[in-house]
Amino acid sequence: MGNYLPLDGVSPSASAVWRSAPSIAGNRRAVVLRPPGSISGSLWPHLRRLPGYGDLLWTLTAHRVKVRYKQSLLGWAWAVLQPLLLMLIFTLLSSMTSSKVASGGIPYSLFVYAGVLPWSFFSTALANSTYSLVGQTALVTKVWFPREILPLSYVTAAVFDFLVASLLLVGLMLYNHVTPSAQVLFAVPLVGLISVLAFAIGLALAAVQVRYRDVGLAVPLLLQIWMFLSPVIYPFSQVPAAYRWLYQLNPMTGLVEGFRRVTVQGMSPDWHLALVSALICFGLLPASYCYFKYVDATIADRM
Repeated sequence: MGNYLPLDGVSPSASAVWRSAPSIAGNRRAVVLRPPGSISGSLWPHLRRLPGYGDLLWTLTAHRVKVRYKQSLLGWAWAVLQPLLLMLIFTLLSSMTSSKVASGGIPYSLFVYAGVLPWSFFSTALANSTYSLVGQTALVTKVWFPREILPLSYVTAAVFDFLVASLLLVGLMLYNHVTPSAQVLFAVPLVGLISVLAFAIGLALAAVQVRYRDVGLAVPLLLQIWMFLSPVIYPFSQVPAAYRWLYQLNPMTGLVEGFRRVTVQGMSPDWHLALVSALICFGLLPASYCYFKYVDATIADRM
């Protein structure tokens, strides 16, 4: 059958390769269409190709942000509205109950917002990246490019919403006379880990949803359950000791708890929780990427 070689005049990133094949008319070049590279070989060719699509990632991210707020009356205020409403609802419910949540000496509204903010970023990035392939059928089926760019663009677009919503956190801290400490610098790697986690899970779910559309319907429900199983509206210290070992397996536990500690509580992250979360994040990412590239060859056919 011969060895596969790049087609003359075709970029290595294109999806066409050729091989020598016998025919009645003599030796001719037969074009075989398939995604470049192979998951059965090495991931390195795929990873090496990604930096060349940085402009595409930037373009898609800017497009996501523009479309999200185009022709809307509130504009960028929508980025603040979701975490703000959640904060108000949880604060109201807390005031109506006799049991009080230990907020570490800061107002409960600020305590909740510092937990809702990273969670809203994660849930928005994950939910949108899950729909990334199905929502861009025309693009996926007409031209080849590293399709992992699509879920990644939704995660990077969610970073913009997070930054806008963070302005309200700064305002709440000023209003409540809470001064950030040097520990706030740890918020950057924590947000980075949340991005990695959202991308890793979204990458796998986006590929699965191409075949099973039930995934897109289940994700919002699962995110609601996941939120209450994470220390968003309560601290990790109030989790019963018998269940803390299980709670630590939830990667959002260390990330949400750590973000709140370094921003509004002036404390360092819980290093044990943060390490467990980091290991889970960086364990899920290569596994999800391998699965995504494994099914990449048939994604367009199942659209």
